[in-house]
Amino acid sequence: MQKLKLDDLQRVSVSEFKEQEKLPVVVVLDNVRSMHNVGSVFRTSDGFSIEKLYLCGITAQPPHREIEKTALGATQSVDWLHFPDTLEAIKSLKEEGYKIIAIEQASGSIMLNTYQPNADEKYALIFGNEVNGVSDEVMKAIDECIEIPQFGTKHSFNIVISAGIVLWDFFAKLRL
Repeated sequence: MQKLKLDDLQRVSVSEFKEQEKLPVVVVLDNVRSMHNVGSVFRTSDGFSIEKLYLCGITAQPPHREIEKTALGATQSVDWLHFPDTLEAIKSLKEEGYKIIAIEQASGSIMLNTYQPNADEKYALIFGNEVNGVSDEVMKAIDECIEIPQFGTKHSFNIVISAGIVLWDFFAKLRL
């Protein structure tokens, strides 16, 4: 077995990426503090070819070198918008027919392994602040809540890990 070189991967160009079919998902970042986390979510969003990334509240916006450290150029490929308030983003997404889903530990949440997305629906997946999670106001405006099962001593995953797990799960269930 030999590791592939970058040229062997035959990745699409940014312009080709913009034109290709997208996973029917918008990722919403609800007041995410760390610019490295923002950049990593951009990169993960590129990897799973999502529709858009919504940066809300205090979530930092490109261009910024701290975001680019981890985004590695994904700020150019992934379409994004900034909303001063996450509820404003949710209102816009609901008007466009998206199902609003918080990724959070909450009463009545659905475990990710049992959640089955529908290929005929569009999804907005909300990931919250590193300390406080998805805000209480936003939790009142969601349609559903998905929880990632965990089995260790810690109470949560880093937002980037959560985004990777959930986006992979949606990609696998909707595209593979």
